[in-house]
Amino acid sequence: MKDFVLIGAAGYVAPRHMKAIKDTGNRLVSAYDPFDSVGIIDSYFPDADFFTEFERLDRHVDKLRREGRPVDYVSVCSPNSLHDSHIRFGLRIGAGVICEKPLVLNPWTVDALADIEREYQGTVNTILQLRLHPSVIALREKVLANPTKRYQVQLDYITARGKWYQYSWKGDVSRSGGVASNIGIHFFDMLLWVFGGVDHSTVRYHEPTRAAGELSLQRADVSWRLSIDAQDLPEAVRQSGGRTYRATQIDGEEFEFSGGFNELHTTSYQEILAGSGFGIADARPSIELAYSIRANG
Repeated sequence: MKDFVLIGAAGYVAPRHMKAIKDTGNRLVSAYDPFDSVGIIDSYFPDADFFTEFERLDRHVDKLRREGRPVDYVSVCSPNSLHDSHIRFGLRIGAGVICEKPLVLNPWTVDALADIEREYQGTVNTILQLRLHPSVIALREKVLANPTKRYQVQLDYITARGKWYQYSWKGDVSRSGGVASNIGIHFFDMLLWVFGGVDHSTVRYHEPTRAAGELSLQRADVSWRLSIDAQDLPEAVRQSGGRTYRATQIDGEEFEFSGGFNELHTTSYQEILAGSGFGIADARPSIELAYSIRANG
């Protein structure tokens, strides 16, 4: 059984990490978040210590180490701009790190993390769960089996958010990276993993609530659109009260991968604990692409 610390326990994605820690037979010993709306912890690890001050977490973790109970892993679910700092904390205390995407916001931070990972001889893994989705794996195998074929891809992802979004850290581009990094990063990673690297990227717009552009990848031409604005939802979705619209077409045919998401964080943890997780080098291409979209939007 491995002992985990969770940073960012009040965040949207944190319960998936708590569930993954429990489902893999491990233990959350401590959690941290400056906000204290973390009652969800009771559903998974009611005995976990909780701190709203990072300095107190640091002191507690050091106490555990001196008592012969060093932390094995630090799971990072904090705001995107804080990921690299919290990753460095995990490496400094001798723990492995599991970080939500985007791993970091800027390419030069990727380089710095790679240096620090080598310095501390640690391991940094990130959650790229779409690479573990059976439908995506099958698509990649199909593409690799037809290396001369070029695909035409249309990707639309609209997930409506209320006014709160722009008032939170997610609405601050310097903290979230904007919609390309905060909303689109896992789709960009999927596209690059399936269809190969970027030959050319065109950004039509990158605004606070939406972004769109075209990608020329090694094996595909991609038109993509992201939005958190409810007005961009198709009329039928709005009329039904829906808040999310996801549509991916490949050569004019719908590619369905909406199902099967619930267990992918657990699967990610299983792979990481087995030594087969996705590391810094795996995360780099999508980070570089999202940064270029932000810079050229």
